[in-house]
Amino acid sequence: MSFRQKRTRIPLLALTVTALAAAVCGVTTAPAATGAEVTVPLSVGAAAGNATPIPGFVIQSSAQVGDDSAVSKPGFPTAGWYPVSSRSTVYAGLLRNGQYADPFYSTNMKNVPAAQFSVPWWYRADLNVEDTSSRTYLDFSGVLSKADVWVNGTRIATKDQVNGAYTRHDLDITAHVRAGANSVAFKVYPNDPNNDLSMGWIDWAQTPPDQNMGIVRDVLVRRGGPVALRSAHVVQKLNSSLSHADLTVKADVRNDTANAVQTTVAGTVAGKPVSQTVSLAAKERKTVTFPVAGLDNPNLWWPAGMGSQHRYELDLTASVGGTPSDSSKSKFGVRDVKAPLNSSGGRQYSVNGKPLLIRGGGYTPDLFLRWDKTAAADKLKYVLNLGLNTVRLEGHIEPDEFFDLADDLGVLTMPGWECCDKWEGHVNGEEKGEPWVESDYPIAKASMFSEAERLRDHPSVISFHIGSDFAPDRRIEQGYLDAMKVADFQPPVIPSASKRPSPITGASGMKMNGPYDYVPPVYWYDKSQKDRGGAWNFNSETSAGVDIPTMDTLKRMMSPSELETMWKNPSAPQYHRSSSTTFANLKLFGDALTKRYGAAANLTDFVRKAQLAQYENVRAEFESHSRNYTDSTNPSTGLIYWMLNSPWTSLHWQLFDAYMDQNGAYYGAKKANEPLHIQYSHDNRSVVVINQTSNAVNGLTATTKLYNLDGTEKYSNTKTGLSVGALGNKATAVTVPAVSGLSTTYLAKLVLTNSSGKEVSRNVYWLSTKADTLNWGGSDWYYTPQSAFADLSGLNNLGQSAVSATANSVAGADGTTTTTVTLKNTSGGKLPAFYVDTKVVDSAGKPVLPVEWNDNAMSLWPGETTTLTAKYRTADLKGSKPSVRVSGWNTGTQTVPADGSGPGPGNPVDYQAEDAAITQGAVESNHAGFTGTGFVNYDNVAGSSVEWTVTAPAAGTYDVVVRYANGTTANRPLDFSVNGTVSASGVGFGGTGAWPNWTTKTVKMTLSAGVNKIRAVATTANGGPNVDKITL
Repeated sequence: MSFRQKRTRIPLLALTVTALAAAVCGVTTAPAATGAEVTVPLSVGAAAGNATPIPGFVIQSSAQVGDDSAVSKPGFPTAGWYPVSSRSTVYAGLLRNGQYADPFYSTNMKNVPAAQFSVPWWYRADLNVEDTSSRTYLDFSGVLSKADVWVNGTRIATKDQVNGAYTRHDLDITAHVRAGANSVAFKVYPNDPNNDLSMGWIDWAQTPPDQNMGIVRDVLVRRGGPVALRSAHVVQKLNSSLSHADLTVKADVRNDTANAVQTTVAGTVAGKPVSQTVSLAAKERKTVTFPVAGLDNPNLWWPAGMGSQHRYELDLTASVGGTPSDSSKSKFGVRDVKAPLNSSGGRQYSVNGKPLLIRGGGYTPDLFLRWDKTAAADKLKYVLNLGLNTVRLEGHIEPDEFFDLADDLGVLTMPGWECCDKWEGHVNGEEKGEPWVESDYPIAKASMFSEAERLRDHPSVISFHIGSDFAPDRRIEQGYLDAMKVADFQPPVIPSASKRPSPITGASGMKMNGPYDYVPPVYWYDKSQKDRGGAWNFNSETSAGVDIPTMDTLKRMMSPSELETMWKNPSAPQYHRSSSTTFANLKLFGDALTKRYGAAANLTDFVRKAQLAQYENVRAEFESHSRNYTDSTNPSTGLIYWMLNSPWTSLHWQLFDAYMDQNGAYYGAKKANEPLHIQYSHDNRSVVVINQTSNAVNGLTATTKLYNLDGTEKYSNTKTGLSVGALGNKATAVTVPAVSGLSTTYLAKLVLTNSSGKEVSRNVYWLSTKADTLNWGGSDWYYTPQSAFADLSGLNNLGQSAVSATANSVAGADGTTTTTVTLKNTSGGKLPAFYVDTKVVDSAGKPVLPVEWNDNAMSLWPGETTTLTAKYRTADLKGSKPSVRVSGWNTGTQTVPADGSGPGPGNPVDYQAEDAAITQGAVESNHAGFTGTGFVNYDNVAGSSVEWTVTAPAAGTYDVVVRYANGTTANRPLDFSVNGTVSASGVGFGGTGAWPNWTTKTVKMTLSAGVNKIRAVATTANGGPNVDKITL
């Protein structure tokens, strides 16, 4: 693939005098333009096949430029222009230069003046060419959405020629290049996704004020001799026994001179030599097809978990008269992908003859299309950590590096065109997007060819959607199919992601029936509703909508007043949900949360209940599809969760947030997609074991127990000798019968052990004797209402439990640290430590992200122990020592050092007040300076109290440090008791000057080894001070 040729890169310091122009454009900001020239010319080498990305541009509004032809002339003054990276939208560049506040916070982006983006913007760069004997080209795509291209004062292409975000351009600028200084300039016109074949944000997020106008892929400066070598690729045919592959190498050669030439194209494919000599007339282009190269016993490319991810190399050089003229080097994987329709009309994917359930999520890049290879790799690694195998890219098709990462990691990709704008404007009726005009057809066809050419050799690409919500009409589809045929694109072509067929390709084998907003877990198991989104056929995009982030993220993205509105009034508009009026608020989710879990007492309570709701819902969505995958009739063949991630700080459609933090949705998905997994069915009460591994498993034992919330065991069943086939097969352990005497809210604990007795899967459900009942007749395209709700409010009264935590960390030579955490339920009695969430935090208490846990959000019964591991980049600690924050539904929050030590001098353990048991008080966050998620405001009454459950490693006297604030001048004394016995009376907490002024007071207390309860009781009518936390 010539677009992925080996590139000669110039050292950064030789390209720019600041790191800014060549840096990847990230979230952080840089100083504003100073009025000084900030870039130096890119030195372009003359070697054949040299392809060097322009490392950065300076940009400015065309409103500030009087003479277009002058901009691309060497020496043009750029004082006051903004330096940006090689791939940058206009708004991203302005953010990089510190022109606007963080767009991920509050409504900052809403306040950016959009009028400045209604005119074209200039992108300018200087080149230094020492040797003009070689030919020079500009090779690029990714202009949003059109541009005039200028070189040394001459316009070499117009916006009618450079039009469309995906069209690729290979401009021969040899005649315009001079020895020494040269300048290139792009006049980029405003992007309008409803009128241009480009990229838009649909209803995923708020639209950037510039609508992403800019250049978002590399502009390559290519050098070569008289013959250009392009489009090198491999057409492969793998036999059914996987023992032999036929490899056919193809490449285009083009004579760009006025004289006839003869060129020899030679090299290797998978180590096997190929060679062919071709005669070319002046300006002639030919496709060279080499004889078939046979490969016995090929090293195949497999999805992660099914085998290795081997890729072979294709290395070609075109020579004229024995002198290299151009070269190409790329990789390809040998694999076979098929996706036929099954007997029920669903699309069943297979790789190398092995069928698999597609389990994935809708992938999105950054809202401002800022490419960051590390961030992209982190997201794809999260895909594997979640137990998923696929990402779907609806539009916003990422650059080559993304697919290289997917190839190397074994993540399947499903790219395709997007809905709801120009791409489908000709076929989508009254929806957004203008109908096509005659000039759109060649742009669409060129876009299809460019992407097919670019993606064809990536083994991770398993299909391409030529339609999303709507399939193309015959003329549009024929253009796409013709382009794909010319490009030798071999993976399956899917007409749409909905059930709409296309005139030529036919049935899609997929459905897009929703939902996109709240439905209860039982929804997903239904196969009788043929227009809804239950676990049957291929679900190309669906979820229960709202995915509330963690409290850590919420406080980074929303103001205190916005957070208060969110939990108190979910019906209010939420800027961080969607630009769509359909998804403008949290009403459906908020109503269900209140009816199922009880009204939220405060922000903390709202967020923790949201995590439970998201966990149970996402888990059920994936578990239902896994269970129904092997059904004999109308099976589930694929599920794309909508969405994997969000392009910015969002309140919906995400398994992890923009900062890579993991919430209940993440851990629900991770639990459901364990390689070997035990699960409960919300529809028929069956307990099923699913095996997603490549090998059958025998000798399993499945244990199912039901508990009332007081810890009383009400049902137990153990099934031994279970065997489960590979690749998604299932076995039923038991169908839970009707059980009398269950509390309205109860718990189900499922444990799977292997033949050695080792626990391999644990799954805990919170269930109700009252059913969620769906009103199917009232369904809309995005949700189905309920006529009755499950009652999970009993969890509000779940008694306190205690969990001890110890942690140790080991830094590896590869730049990562692994923290190992041991959790144990140390409480007496029968109550579990429920939904215990563990986070690695730095010295400031901020989560270390990204992080890959082996498991999390655990529930442990008394005496049970589990060991968790977390892996993360050591550099993300930013020099601090790691700690572990452990928060449970009924255990409070503690932060322990992650160096193997327990509490003591230099190794304090924090217990947040907001997670303690509160009597006559409230959790608030309206005064700055607190740690954790809030603080406790005692009611102004004697007897109001806060009680912490703490763990002491040994009996003895401990310093208990109380962090508090008192904005009055009155003393607010507290009595402290340990395990019911007063330990310190009338401890004074005087005024601190103001409520945001926090200070500490140390109280000595004698604790027993193990679990202790520390209670702080107000002794006067003024109540107590505001308490942030205690530190043991």
